[in-house]
Amino acid sequence: MTSSPSTATARQRVVRRVLIGALALIAGLVVLVVFFPWDTLRGPLNRYVSERTGRHFEITRKLDVRLGRTTRVFADGIVFANPPWAQEPNLVEAQRAELHVRLWPLLTQRLVDLPLVVLQGPKLGLEMLPDGRRTWTLQADGQGEGNLRIGALKIDQGSLHFLAKQHGADIKADFHIDGTPTDKAPDAASLPLGFRATGRLRDQPFQAQGRTGNVLGLREALQQPFPAELEATAGATTLQANGSVRSITSFEGADLKFRLRGRSLAELYQLAEIVLPATPPYDVQGQLVRKGAQWQVSGLQGRLGRSDISGALTLDQSRPKPTLIGQVTSRSLDFDDLAPLVGLEPPRTAKGQLQKQQRQAGARVLPATPVDLRRLQVMNADVKVTAERVVNAPRVPLERVATQVRLQDGVLRLDPLDLAVAGGRLVGRVTMDGRNLPSQGAVDLQATGLQLAKLFPTVDLNRASIGQVHGRVVLDGKGRTVGQMLGAANGDIALLVSKGRISNLLLEISGLDGGEVIKFLMGKDQSVDLRCAAASFDVKNGLMTSRALVLDTTDTVIYGQGTINMANETLDLTFKPLPKDMSILAMRSPLKLQGTLGAPKPGVDSPSLIARAGVALALAAINPLLGLAATIETGPGEHWIGSWQKTVPVTGSKHYRFTAWRKFSAMAEPRRSVVARVIWQ
Repeated sequence: MTSSPSTATARQRVVRRVLIGALALIAGLVVLVVFFPWDTLRGPLNRYVSERTGRHFEITRKLDVRLGRTTRVFADGIVFANPPWAQEPNLVEAQRAELHVRLWPLLTQRLVDLPLVVLQGPKLGLEMLPDGRRTWTLQADGQGEGNLRIGALKIDQGSLHFLAKQHGADIKADFHIDGTPTDKAPDAASLPLGFRATGRLRDQPFQAQGRTGNVLGLREALQQPFPAELEATAGATTLQANGSVRSITSFEGADLKFRLRGRSLAELYQLAEIVLPATPPYDVQGQLVRKGAQWQVSGLQGRLGRSDISGALTLDQSRPKPTLIGQVTSRSLDFDDLAPLVGLEPPRTAKGQLQKQQRQAGARVLPATPVDLRRLQVMNADVKVTAERVVNAPRVPLERVATQVRLQDGVLRLDPLDLAVAGGRLVGRVTMDGRNLPSQGAVDLQATGLQLAKLFPTVDLNRASIGQVHGRVVLDGKGRTVGQMLGAANGDIALLVSKGRISNLLLEISGLDGGEVIKFLMGKDQSVDLRCAAASFDVKNGLMTSRALVLDTTDTVIYGQGTINMANETLDLTFKPLPKDMSILAMRSPLKLQGTLGAPKPGVDSPSLIARAGVALALAAINPLLGLAATIETGPGEHWIGSWQKTVPVTGSKHYRFTAWRKFSAMAEPRRSVVARVIWQ
């Protein structure tokens, strides 16, 4: 069966009426929306928001709404109070506000998602408490993310007060719009929002000024980054930066050129919790980029004190602990700039000059400034540090430095440490454990091929001396300063000097050999072969006790013994020179080296010298020839010889053991003494 024409026509009339009705309803709704008196909802809305947040909220003059997928809410005059515990009464107080609201999250998740907030003439009061509460979080306890999310903020002018006692922050800032380029602000069109801030940051005086775009990304990074210029000073640290940023809170997408100046890199720990060593005043610049959880510094260059510096660093915050990775190089490192690393002031500073004067006056020379290692637990690091040339090191002939700085869970290691010293190498490792107080320090260094003439350039002994020094230092100790660690150290120290030549005049003077001194003074000073020299000390609780101490030449053997106390920096060493030839006018007496490390006092063993002089005078009273005979030295000195014994352990590295012993001895058995083991790479 088929429908009649009349039935089809009736259906068409019904459909037409429904469509007309629907269009009329839609048109009515549109008219209602367009002409709806939204301001009549201002009172109910004020009460609703106040009840839901527990804070006073009020649109003071007028409310208007533009519905859409992203609805825009316009409010003339707005006040939103802070929680009762805040110092500032209001979180936001503005002449006019425009809020962009996404409806879908609001309907489905009850999340107030505001991709853009526009404020005219705002006054903002932001505060953080040590327990985590924040004024801009709408949770009842003031913690967590809450149900309010703001993507970007646009302002024209206004003010801000930020408080965070746990960060030592109390900052007030003013904003203003100036879109007209001038001589002082040529980029005003692209950087219309100027700002100036003053107050305190990390309990230090703080001030900042700069310009930026007037749309600032907050929670979400903007698709188009906004430009920014900044100059800020906190205490003695100054930062200048310009570039672009996508988010002002997370600095996502930051791409900035920067210049950083300050008194010491160590002060950045207080400002940004970045662990860097103590340094002299610095001035560095480079390019800072943030990619995800990584802060990358490239093109780093500048100066630390009188030393140049360059390199690249990355701070990776994606790991359980922030980790600093990279490499730093100095083409010319001033030795004085290393002083703060071990708790000393650079000599060119007032404190450094005082320390130098104290050392010259015989005061303590070991570093006594506390080294705070507790901050080492804040982050980890793996940075290669190289100084291609070391200058201004008259007393310590350091020529080059290369090391890998490894910081892991509070333990700092310089491993490997490779130093070019006095024409040779000093290699090994240094460890500082900052997990407990007092800190534990350990040193394991091996010296090879150090040239004697370069090792002690200011000592007259080397004006006619050649030879190479080898040895090893193994120490560990606890303390709050480097001096305390050495004063409580345990381990051993051994040094060996290979064959060379040494001034004979100095040897004769050291032995008070009058006849030989006269002979050399009347002619030209000569030099004799240095057969070997060795020094070996046991170290216990900072007391170095000689195990073997000998200098052997073809002319004289000098035996030594005694102690060096690193706790009180005192010396008590005795040296006995014994000639290998016969000479007259000899008043052989042990030599003493006492005093302190800062002011050693060499001298003779007075009782022994007086006794020998007394014998000579007594014999001279009987017969002058007998008195002269008392000063004749028959040469009881003994030869020492040394041998190098090569061994190859399982590790494959080459080990050399040096054994020294007396060749001609009055003892029944030769006296052997192993003084050191030197490992050559």
